[in-house]
Amino acid sequence: MKTTIEITGFPERVLERAVELGIARSKTDALRMGVFELNNKFRLIQSVEDGLVVRKVQRIEEEISSGKRKTESLDDVLKRYPHLKKLQGSKKAR
Repeated sequence: MKTTIEITGFPERVLERAVELGIARSKTDALRMGVFELNNKFRLIQSVEDGLVVRKVQRIEEEISSGKRKTESLDDVLKRYPHLKKLQGSKKAR
């Protein structure tokens, strides 16, 4: 999306200062950073990472349902990795 806006006064000075201090490469970058921070604060849309994780989990669930991915019981995992029994015991103690 291309947008042309006029920014004056305090917001303009903030953008210029961000560039002067090397926080942003340009005023456009400083505006992008502000948009990301706005999203971080108010959770307007899911982050890219959240979306990737959700899609990955959905794909794994589909593979399990279709039989393309095998799951193992806790007992089977502990037989294969006996050192994990220590971790399991410490969780139960809590």
